[in-house]
Amino acid sequence: MADIDNKDQAEMDPADMEDVEDVEEEETGEDENSKARQLTVQMMQNPQILAALQERLDGLNGSPSGYMESLPKVVKRRVNALKNLQVKCAHIEAKFYEEVHELERKYAALYQPLFDKRSEIVTAAYEPTDEECEWKTDEEEELTVSKQDEMKEKAKLEEEKKDEEKENPKGIPEFWLTVFKNVDLLSDMLQEHDEPVLKHLQDIKVKFSDPGQPMSFTLEFHFEPNEFFTNTVLSKTYKMRSEPDESDPFSFDGPEIMSCVGRCTIDWTKGKNVTLKTIKKKQKHKGRGTVRTVTKTVPNDSFFNFFTPPEAVPENGELDEDSEAILAADFEIGHFIRERIVPRAVLYFTGEAIEDDDDDYDEEGEEADDEEGEEEADEENDPDYDPKKDGTPPAECRQQ
Repeated sequence: MADIDNKDQAEMDPADMEDVEDVEEEETGEDENSKARQLTVQMMQNPQILAALQERLDGLNGSPSGYMESLPKVVKRRVNALKNLQVKCAHIEAKFYEEVHELERKYAALYQPLFDKRSEIVTAAYEPTDEECEWKTDEEEELTVSKQDEMKEKAKLEEEKKDEEKENPKGIPEFWLTVFKNVDLLSDMLQEHDEPVLKHLQDIKVKFSDPGQPMSFTLEFHFEPNEFFTNTVLSKTYKMRSEPDESDPFSFDGPEIMSCVGRCTIDWTKGKNVTLKTIKKKQKHKGRGTVRTVTKTVPNDSFFNFFTPPEAVPENGELDEDSEAILAADFEIGHFIRERIVPRAVLYFTGEAIEDDDDDYDEEGEEADDEEGEEEADEENDPDYDPKKDGTPPAECRQQ
């Protein structure tokens, strides 16, 4: 309506405008409310005003509103009783997580025979039967029985031909390396020099703490004999705590990692340690001016630094920002391996689990894109909108 009104006013002669002004002066309450709403909408579309409001809200975040202070003493007393109830809830919640951990430990024992058989197939210790290898894809389910038989026979002949052309591989080569490379969280840790080592990774197992022991879990990485180190198992333990902090019980939000412990020293073969690299530096003598080359061994980026975790959280529970970020990232990786990678390894190997994860993120992304598109459309349809005034560059100048 604002567009129509502005256009009509532009086409009117001065005499007509006087009539309009007289009418507008007679309209009072409803017209003023309409103008106020329009002004509010325009203000809320101004990024500078929104930024100022957000800054103000951020400053208020976590600060008392003054309402509690204004309550009568008898009401404050009852609120304190509610807080004590909340503390008791936190302790019950802690017990809940302890029982969840016990359930995880119980069912881990039921899963393990299946994981062991998976490992035997991957490492060629066991050859699955034809019946165990039967798997219907979505396309096969739509085909007739005769067509399926025909396609199976054709596929069998093609496989036999391929087997004749090249040596028959054992098990599923590079199974775990492929899993790691398919998952962004893990592939970011991998370096090119790590891959030859991880080709020898045969299995990853999760071990939970025994009943009655402090809550923890251990990741075990099982390797076949190789030229890089003599260890057959590399392990790492995450120790957790599931109890509210007495000084801040309301912050309790489930078990938290207290420390990560690399339970082994990697016995690297001489010259094969991928966590170290040798660099050469030239040094010039200040007096004589002679130059010499010095060889130094320095730390190297590697997945195997995963087994030299950050130090435990101090007694006071305080860490600097860098240490806190490293510990949080380390826990995220360990938790992801335990919760997702080990139980669903084959789906990360094939990429099916990754597609599911991507679908979740795509949906959120599409919603965000739609909202952004609506905002841009509103700005373009607003005749009073000027991108120069709010500091927003034109669409063609924005980075993609």
